[in-house]
Amino acid sequence: MSATDRGAPEMSENRSWLSIHSLLTSEPGRLALVGAPLTKNSISPGRYDLAPDAVRAALKRLSTYDLETQTDLSHVRVHDFGNLPIAELTTADALTPVREAVHKASRQSDLTIILGGHNGLTRPGVHGTGSLNSTGLLTLDAHFDLRDTDGGLNNGNPIQALLEDGVPGAHISQVGLAPFANTKKAHAKAMRAGISVRTLSECIERGLVQVVTDELARLAARCNTIYVDFDIDVIDRAQMPSAPGARVGGISARDFFAASRSIAAHPMVRCVDLTEFDPSMDVNATGALTAARWLAEILAGFGARSA
Repeated sequence: MSATDRGAPEMSENRSWLSIHSLLTSEPGRLALVGAPLTKNSISPGRYDLAPDAVRAALKRLSTYDLETQTDLSHVRVHDFGNLPIAELTTADALTPVREAVHKASRQSDLTIILGGHNGLTRPGVHGTGSLNSTGLLTLDAHFDLRDTDGGLNNGNPIQALLEDGVPGAHISQVGLAPFANTKKAHAKAMRAGISVRTLSECIERGLVQVVTDELARLAARCNTIYVDFDIDVIDRAQMPSAPGARVGGISARDFFAASRSIAAHPMVRCVDLTEFDPSMDVNATGALTAARWLAEILAGFGARSA
């Protein structure tokens, strides 16, 4: 049957199709995207500043339609604020511009998405989302990020810095913590602070979606707003070779995607970030496509809030 027979012509897909990248706009809406190319003061030096644009470029390779769940994102619009000029700033100096940008985006949208950048941006992201006394923090990360701050701020101590800023430990949930990737001292710190610690083995045995569902419920009972840090090094290194901190035996990319969609569907989640993707280490665009798929899952999850 021809387009004329159907009564309405359709765009040919021979040369183009509607991609996730097509959803980015300069107009305000319920979703906001902020690029935060923070790269200085990383324990594992790299080109994290390249990540926001690498992810945007990879979005052109993803369709707006998920055939598995028959989810169509073609109607979604994401207000892209562009990249913050922080690539040359230290982690400490990036606090104000990231905090202010997230605060501005959060006032105009229901969910703010931050594309990092290394994990040091999680601290200013939390500061920009809401009151430190009433904001819950969920991290998907192979590491505690509780290194001491006496040597300055970096991507190894944003959680420690937030504790020192006044975030109650009971308002923090850390999921996916890997064996032989953390210290006894960091574990003891987490226990003393009252942080909820969920190990990699538990996530694999019980299912990552179930673990994050439990932790979201725990945080929702204590807080008014939830911030989620997706440190992409929680994924198995074979599936995410461009995350310097990723370990062999980590979370599968498929489980990571499923958890991302589930998290974004929670009405109290107001801000999410993706950190620790280094495009300079990428292999056959594996990391860029993984990060882009994460963003697609976030959009799909958010859409389920009003479904």
